Amino acid sequence: MKLTDRRIVITGAASGIGAALALRFATERPSALVLADLPAQSGALDALAARLNSGEAGRPAVPAMAFACDVGDEAQVQALVAAAEERFGPIDVFCSNAGLIRDGDEFSPDAHWTLNWQVHVMAHVYAARAVVPGMKARGSGYLLNTASAAGLLTSLPSATYAVSKHAAIALAEYLSIRHGDDGIRVSVLCPQAVDTPMIAGRTGSAAAANDGVISAQALADCVVEGMDAETFLILPHPQVLTYVERKAKDYDRWLDGMRRFASRLSGKIER
Repeated sequence: MKLTDRRIVITGAASGIGAALALRFATERPSALVLADLPAQSGALDALAARLNSGEAGRPAVPAMAFACDVGDEAQVQALVAAAEERFGPIDVFCSNAGLIRDGDEFSPDAHWTLNWQVHVMAHVYAARAVVPGMKARGSGYLLNTASAAGLLTSLPSATYAVSKHAAIALAEYLSIRHGDDGIRVSVLCPQAVDTPMIAGRTGSAAAANDGVISAQALADCVVEGMDAETFLILPHPQVLTYVERKAKDYDRWLDGMRRFASRLSGKIER
């Protein structure tokens, strides 16, 4: 997938990974960028759209629009797509990127579980419902769904995050299998720690300590390369693939190791 002359939607675009994707995609000269985020982020979203429209520092000017949208609400996702297509025409690429993270376990309130499910799973479902029919009719399209390495492995501080990210990857697999023959390509982005506002105050996490924190710009470069190759799993931290292979080779050994690691994290080191 070449991004030149493509009409691209990015959710969660006001900051972090979403903003980095928008700025990186702009260098590929797409025909339009549609930026979506929560109404509370409208100021930052409008400012980013203005930067893209005017171009800067050698970056070409790209037609861009901002749209306030809660991706956990299907009606708002449908409205986003309708507004984007009314202004720029059919969507070629939909980057379902919005996300959140809170610590939690099985005892977290149902509202926390529901919020994670809506943002990390149903938002991707709503995006697919909104754009797949048109992509299928045209015989081409691209879905980039942001998940996490936690969806391939796990996240000890947050069951709500890890479980919903596992589901996000399962959905992306389904969409790729179901619609590959329709000309629709799917990639799922699974980073570990990325230097964004989302991990502020969480840089002591195991992933960050073991494998480092990459910049959002480096991640965006990885995404462009992955989409160019139409790779399903986009892994900005390539060592994640090794971890997944070890997990699959001996699941019980992996679980035992994770238990021991969890005990050390909680200060209950086994002797």
